[in-house]
Amino acid sequence: MKRIFRLGSAALLATALAGVMPAANADSVESKLVQITKAKKLPVCIYPLYYAISFRDTKTNTLSGMDIEMAKELGKSLGAEVEFVESGFGTFIADLQSNKCAIGMFALGVTAQRAQAVEFSKPYMLASIYGVSRQGGKIQEWADMDKPGIKVAVMMGSYIETFMKGYLKNATVVAIQPPATRESELAAGRVDAILVDYPSVLRVKQEFDWAVALTPPERLGATPVAYAVSPGDQVWLNYVNTFIDITKLDGRLGAIAKKYQLDGSVAP
Repeated sequence: MKRIFRLGSAALLATALAGVMPAANADSVESKLVQITKAKKLPVCIYPLYYAISFRDTKTNTLSGMDIEMAKELGKSLGAEVEFVESGFGTFIADLQSNKCAIGMFALGVTAQRAQAVEFSKPYMLASIYGVSRQGGKIQEWADMDKPGIKVAVMMGSYIETFMKGYLKNATVVAIQPPATRESELAAGRVDAILVDYPSVLRVKQEFDWAVALTPPERLGATPVAYAVSPGDQVWLNYVNTFIDITKLDGRLGAIAKKYQLDGSVAP
């Protein structure tokens, strides 16, 4: 039964592709969907430091994570080879606008500010904010955080930065720009805690035995997570949305999420 459904899913995508190509060719600006299927190449923007999402192992130079596998599934549906393009939260909009990639796939939080520059797909995950501190440090639980003299690090350009600058009234929010990382700032003692999503909690606790996970008393900064494309290409966006719907229904999205301990974050 599952095999039959998978075949039906492929047929739906093929039908959608066949149905949009003539219209796209008639447009003055050719859809990314047509460009990808012609070239058989799918350039995907990722952030290679995002554990469990799009993470590069520096020892083996291999990529792994939920969105790495989802990108490969998207490529298969298009008959295209995936080309991963290194990007980041502060640069993916410019990378999409300059055609370095056709889609951003690294658990992008949907915000009103970002939506002015890109178009988001349907959500496929829901993100919220957690913290990590050091054993023996100033912060041992969430209630210790919002106090004068406390410094907390966030990734520059992330939705967490925007949210926490409004949420914290006394602590200082320090925005970290690559190649520096939040984790290195915490390890060096230059900040007292870092504010991250759940995949980053998993990574820090795996790498450092001194890490203390900080869970807020309520779901904080709940944000839909989606893929991003350049605005004005409804054909390509429709295809991406269809892909998300089908991978939810046939179980691929849930199975990939579970593999990376993210099944509790999958959007309904």
